[in-house]
Amino acid sequence: MHWLFKAYTSALRRHPVIVQSVQSGIFLSIGDVISQVIVEAKNPKTMSYKRTMQYFCVGAIYVGPVLTIWYKILHKYVGTEGKFYGLKKMAIDQFGFAPFGIAGFVISTAVFQGNSLQETKRKLKEVYPAILKANYTVWPAVQLVNFTLMPLQYQVLYQQTIGLLWNTYICYKTKPDDD
Repeated sequence: MHWLFKAYTSALRRHPVIVQSVQSGIFLSIGDVISQVIVEAKNPKTMSYKRTMQYFCVGAIYVGPVLTIWYKILHKYVGTEGKFYGLKKMAIDQFGFAPFGIAGFVISTAVFQGNSLQETKRKLKEVYPAILKANYTVWPAVQLVNFTLMPLQYQVLYQQTIGLLWNTYICYKTKPDDD
């Protein structure tokens, strides 16, 4: 198992955006499978693999690159020194980034689902407030730990590992209306 971690760390060092994009797609896909099979009680034989691939694409093309770049920006401008750097990062993340990041997620999901502009606006209006409210009950504490204890290169992995249940929730909330 140690060799796997070393290989991951080496790949992460060489290609951080690619590695974290693929890992984001994988974690979001797993969240969607859990949503379909457990939350929605679908038979694995009848679940929508197309939907799971759409969430993989959202994770790989939107979530992974955006989080990787965002965490680097926070690291560069807030740093890792001082008494309250973790608290500062968490506050900036939750009140500066999260509202836009969640909106971007809902919009990208709607785009990958083939929704029209009108359907996308409706979906955003319908699910955004509940997702943002849920975000503020879960993520401030998680991100405080993330920004205080995790090295920068592992912050996206930590966020997504902790966020597996979150991914299940947001996949369920943003699933296609006809699903």
